Amino acid sequence: MPSLVQRAMSFPPLRSVARGASNWVDLQWSFMIDQLKEVAPLARGALLDVGCGEKPYEWIFAPYVTSYLGIEHEGTFGETHASVAAQAGKPDLYYDGAKLPFADESFDTVLNVQVLEHTPEPQRLLHEIARVLRPGGTLILCAPFSFRLHEEPHDYFRYTPHGLRAMCGASGLRVDEVRSQGGLWSVLGHKLNSYLAFRVAVLDAVAQAMGKLGHEGERRRSPRYWTMPVVLPAMGAISASARLLDRFAPDGTETLSYLVIARKMVASASAA
Repeated sequence: MPSLVQRAMSFPPLRSVARGASNWVDLQWSFMIDQLKEVAPLARGALLDVGCGEKPYEWIFAPYVTSYLGIEHEGTFGETHASVAAQAGKPDLYYDGAKLPFADESFDTVLNVQVLEHTPEPQRLLHEIARVLRPGGTLILCAPFSFRLHEEPHDYFRYTPHGLRAMCGASGLRVDEVRSQGGLWSVLGHKLNSYLAFRVAVLDAVAQAMGKLGHEGERRRSPRYWTMPVVLPAMGAISASARLLDRFAPDGTETLSYLVIARKMVASASAA
C-alpha cells in the first residue's frame, strides 16, 4: 500500500515542488542537467538516445534537433521501475544489447547518459554508436567516476577521462571536450546524502513516486518519517556546503561523473 508521502506525490503541483528541491539536493543530477543544458545546442538533426530509460532529457534536446528517438536494452529495462511507472516516458525501440538496429550513418547526434557503466562490453557499444553516427556527427556521453552501486546486478564499470578518451579514439571518435561533474566535496556530499536518504530515512520509494530512480528496480519500503525533521535539512546543508567548498577548495582529481563531447572523424579523401 502506498505511504502517506507517496500518495501526496500523486498531486502534480506538490510532486513538482518536491522533485525540484530533490534535484537541487541531488548533486550528481543537478550538475549533469546543468551541463546537458549547456551542451544541448551542439545537438542537431536526427538524435538517438541510447539507453534512454524514460527519456528524461528529451525536453532539453528537443528544441535543437529534428527528431528524438530513444532506444533501450529490452532485457534490463524490463527490470526497472521506469518500465512500469505510469508517469514515465517509454523507449521508442528496444534492442538486444549487441547491435543497434539502424543502418550505418543514420544519426547526426547520439546521446548516451549514464549507460556505459551498465554495458558488459562498453567498447562494443561505442563501436556501434560510431557506426550509426554520420561523419562529423556528435556524441554527448556521460559516465560515472565515483558513484554508488546502482541498477544491480547490471553495474560493471567506472571511468576516468583518460579511459574515455582512449575508448572513443578506438571507435573513431575524436574527443573535443571532457567536463567533470563536481569535485571532491561534491563526491563526499553526494555519498553522505545518499546514505542519509536511502539508509537512514529510507526514501527510495518516495524518490520513485516523484519520478526519480527510474533506472532502479521498484522500491516498496516505507520511509522513516521520524527521521525527516533532521535528515532533510541536513541534506540541504550538505549539498550547499559541498557546492561552496568545490568552488573555494577545489580538487580536480575527484568527481562524480564526466561529460564527454566527441565527434565522428571524417575520413580523408584517398590520394589520387
